[in-house]
Amino acid sequence: MDYRKINDTVYIRMDKDDEVIGCILDVCRKEKIMSAIFSGIGGLGEAEIQTLIPETNEFETRTISGMLELVSMTGNVISDEYGEIYQHTHAIVSYKEDGKHCVAGGHIKSLTVSYTAEIELRPVIGGVINRKYDPETGTGFWKFED
Repeated sequence: MDYRKINDTVYIRMDKDDEVIGCILDVCRKEKIMSAIFSGIGGLGEAEIQTLIPETNEFETRTISGMLELVSMTGNVISDEYGEIYQHTHAIVSYKEDGKHCVAGGHIKSLTVSYTAEIELRPVIGGVINRKYDPETGTGFWKFED
């Protein structure tokens, strides 16, 4: 992984075997970015895609491996009152299965790069978006301070 900060935006290039979500969080920690939005494209070798099942309040995970195109990825980074950062990411990947072109998408647990991924990370300027824990879902949502 390598990255450059140009003005207020961070451009991240990830390489073979880099894990996308971990790299984004590493850059945020290094640059002291407490809240941001990001997007990206690239080539993947594996994707762990999750769907929240409301009846059980648990995530169902599907792992897809092979030559995957990261068609679109968007997400955010927020922080809690202790300074811990969290991500929330959704993506669409395309791949071939049994000779057919397929797509899959949803909440992202993990993405592993096969040859490159290019990510644009845009920190929140002039404030911070915090995390509000939701006990009903066990996840966190945006919390705004007045």
